[in-house]
Amino acid sequence: MFADEAVPHEAYERYYKWYAAQNSKSLQKKMREAEAVFRRTGITFNVYGKKDAEERLIPFDIIPRIIAADEWDELTKGIEQRVEALNLFLHDIYHEQNVIKDGILPAHLVANNEAFLQKMIGVKPPGGIYTHIVGVDLVRTAKNEFYVLEDNARTPSGVSYMLENRETMLKMFPDVFAENRVRRVSDYPHVLRKSLSSCAPDACTGKPTLAVLTPGIHNSAYFEHAFLADQMGAELVEGHDLKIENGRVCMRTTRGYDPIDVIYRRVDDEYLDPLNFNPDSMLGVPGIFDIYRSGGITIANAPGAGIADDKAIYSYMPDIVKYYTGKEALLKNVETWRCSEPDSLTYVLDNLHDLVVKEVHGSGGYGMLIGPAASKKELADFRAKLIDNPAKYIAQPTLALSTTPVFVKSGLSPRHVDLRPYVLVGANGVNITPGGLTRVAMEKGSLVVNSSQGGGTKDTWVLEA
Repeated sequence: MFADEAVPHEAYERYYKWYAAQNSKSLQKKMREAEAVFRRTGITFNVYGKKDAEERLIPFDIIPRIIAADEWDELTKGIEQRVEALNLFLHDIYHEQNVIKDGILPAHLVANNEAFLQKMIGVKPPGGIYTHIVGVDLVRTAKNEFYVLEDNARTPSGVSYMLENRETMLKMFPDVFAENRVRRVSDYPHVLRKSLSSCAPDACTGKPTLAVLTPGIHNSAYFEHAFLADQMGAELVEGHDLKIENGRVCMRTTRGYDPIDVIYRRVDDEYLDPLNFNPDSMLGVPGIFDIYRSGGITIANAPGAGIADDKAIYSYMPDIVKYYTGKEALLKNVETWRCSEPDSLTYVLDNLHDLVVKEVHGSGGYGMLIGPAASKKELADFRAKLIDNPAKYIAQPTLALSTTPVFVKSGLSPRHVDLRPYVLVGANGVNITPGGLTRVAMEKGSLVVNSSQGGGTKDTWVLEA
């Protein structure tokens, strides 16, 4: 927020002028009101791996994260370039595999990758789009300097929190929005529906029918599944609501079974179709993958897109971007050591106390080590894991992440944040929601922002030019 201890950055000037005139007790009351709103709405998340792993309220901070228009414009150029490269990479990897033949990417990273679906080889999704919804996790280290932490090309979550954060802020602080020209995010569900509809398969003859496929009420992100279906005007379905009929995926209704054209799935590849993948799955639809391969339905995101999430492949993304776009990557990668490589493993083991170590297929902040915050026992245990299965991990330095203020009893206090902009890819092009989800480490000094690890969120403002 501040250029130095007393002077706010230009983007924050109007907001800080308003904040400085507020009464602290009044703002504390607003914080409690926001919590009550989230509790009534049911905005919760499961924090797995804890003894008290019941549904929890996601912490929400009332101080917005503000991004200047010019900084956002530069950032979106890099995001669009990266998402374009991801889609080209996925098409190539499931067809000609030129990126391997030309020596850009080692073959073993694909051949031995559990996220690579052999059954997707030769399959072209409707419109040639693999990643309809992408979440690009970014950290800011200096003015106009962002690094990509990871790409989320399977089923990126959190967009419902972005929308609810904004709606809550608008209700509680309408006067602030009147003084600041903040770009809106409320049209995201409409844009999402339009983008998904544009990717309907050839089998669709009229207005596309959309559905959100959820694992069910026990999934940690079920609130989001129901929220998005409602906001889009789409059907919310589970696997047992669907069946294959006359070469189409059909949904049970009061009139019988009606065809679906586009499924926004929130079920992992493994559980999508028990006939083609995990035979024990009770969450998917038997035969849906066969209908998909024949062009009878669009599945967003495409099966097999998860290989673009792989953290070892992530380390090659600057080269992959240049290979497919012909230009240097506008967004930087965080320096990454692939523990499968002997020299990198040696370096990581020698410097474990200074590094962040992540599972190659990990997500949600699970299975990772933050060296500077780890105990001697945690370091020793993780060292043994690395030696036992080095290919399972990558390591990165702890960057000097930027902080934004959160509101505490004593006033403003800095916390580390990241940013997840949401990118929609449709037949009509790429749409990047202005802002996205700012995730914040609620504990002082912590670098872990994931909601599944107890992190919180705040509203993200992108100012009009």
